[in-house]
Amino acid sequence: MALPVAFFGVFFAYPVAAIVSRGLGDGGEWHLGRLVDVLGQPDIRHVLWFTTWQALASTALTLLLALPAAHVFARFAFPGKQVLRAVVTVPFVLPTVVVGTAFLALVGRGGLLDELWGVRLDTTVWAILLAHVFFNYAVVVRTVGGLWAQLDPRQEEAARMLGASRLTAWRTVTLPALGPAVAAAALMVFLFTFTSFGVVQILGGPTFSTLEVEIYRQTSEIFDLSTAAVLTLVQFAAVGAILALHAWTVRRRETALRLVDASLTERRPRGAGQWALLAAVLGTVVVLILLPLAVLVQRSLDASDFAYYRALTSDEGNVFLVPPIDAIGNSLQYAVVATVIAVVIGGLAAAALTRRDAGRLVRGFDALLMLPLGVSAVTVGFGFLIALDEPPLDLRSSWILVPLAQALVGVPFVVRTMLPVLRAVDERLREAAAVLGASPWRVWREVDLPMVRRALLVAAGFAFAVSLGEFGATVFIARPDNPTLPVAVARLLGRAGDLNYGQAMALSTILMLVCAVALLVLERLRTDRTGEF
Repeated sequence: MALPVAFFGVFFAYPVAAIVSRGLGDGGEWHLGRLVDVLGQPDIRHVLWFTTWQALASTALTLLLALPAAHVFARFAFPGKQVLRAVVTVPFVLPTVVVGTAFLALVGRGGLLDELWGVRLDTTVWAILLAHVFFNYAVVVRTVGGLWAQLDPRQEEAARMLGASRLTAWRTVTLPALGPAVAAAALMVFLFTFTSFGVVQILGGPTFSTLEVEIYRQTSEIFDLSTAAVLTLVQFAAVGAILALHAWTVRRRETALRLVDASLTERRPRGAGQWALLAAVLGTVVVLILLPLAVLVQRSLDASDFAYYRALTSDEGNVFLVPPIDAIGNSLQYAVVATVIAVVIGGLAAAALTRRDAGRLVRGFDALLMLPLGVSAVTVGFGFLIALDEPPLDLRSSWILVPLAQALVGVPFVVRTMLPVLRAVDERLREAAAVLGASPWRVWREVDLPMVRRALLVAAGFAFAVSLGEFGATVFIARPDNPTLPVAVARLLGRAGDLNYGQAMALSTILMLVCAVALLVLERLRTDRTGEF
């Protein structure tokens, strides 16, 4: 636990504390009465209510649409499965600004729905909810599906042999086993929608605002750090309470599971019901995932002779010191480093949290690991600039600052992906290896690693994906001569003119393709190592 604790203490707790103290402190004194003043404002209470309501609704809708897909990817074998799995994950790594813009083109004025049926959703909350499902669909598919694929189907078949119906067998056997993974996925979706920024900023307009949007407005437009600090504390407290409740409920339901090779559990669909389920999932993916992505590609090709793409190689009139195309290499390099950091930190933390002799303090750290997903990225970004500016932590001019910020978001995904599988390993296997003379390291290598290798590769893929698409904190610390893809897209979208907008769509399309290729490579590595498919 030493390295994870030190990492989060230095690169998360310290910068956030610096921002809060700057906003609520004055001359060594704390003005806590500001908490009551801010929370007493009717518009702030409305923001709090809408933030909570839309996060709950988005999480429920995402689970409703994505759980059938998790079953299909875990149990069914069909052509193009690896490609489709990568395509489903691409929206999760797109900058939220791009997601909001794509859905605005679909459901806003002059969008596809408006042209076909005269229907607009940009003035309703449905646009926000659907964009959140688009963004978080892969979280449920990969987190729940990763464990579902390794559950022994013979347990459910035994229940069927004893007279249980298919639904009863799934509800009494499979669902309890999937409980921790479903809870972990729901938690991640809720945290991302609770702190939603880019999607709400574009689709919500002046009507809808989340805590994250309000913090940004108070910080960047009104320059009221005091109100922003209060809202940060409120968001921090709310997320902490949710994580504590999650840790308590999940731990009460954890049991050892019989895990098998995923290649033994998948089969071609059989019967009309399974084919109908596969068709329904594929139809959902086409409408919800592929259609918005197609809009991005179409808009990037609006100009003749690939003019938007050719403009990416020029540095004339750009907001950066280098051509926008350089952002591709920067993003890949940062993402690789961030993935290594996230896997090491998250892997160590997950291993420590699964020990049976772990104390209450260690178990409490389980909830703290998720806090970077629930704290304002604006706060973290400003905190890096304010706190990490003096020796020995003067990192503002160092390239490592960007992957460190990206790893903060990647670590929770590594932990949440690995924990359900690590905790499902039968403790008696470890004890038997230890009795036979194996060292703790050999026990991990011979017992745990073969069972969690799949989860480890999935976790690495998630860390890489979120690093590529991280925007909230990176926008404050990425240097003009080393921009990342999301930062370049956001800056281009913020400038007037068709050329800038077209370049933003072109970069978004490139980011989409880079993510798809990276995820396909991950799928190939994972299947080669596990013998899957």
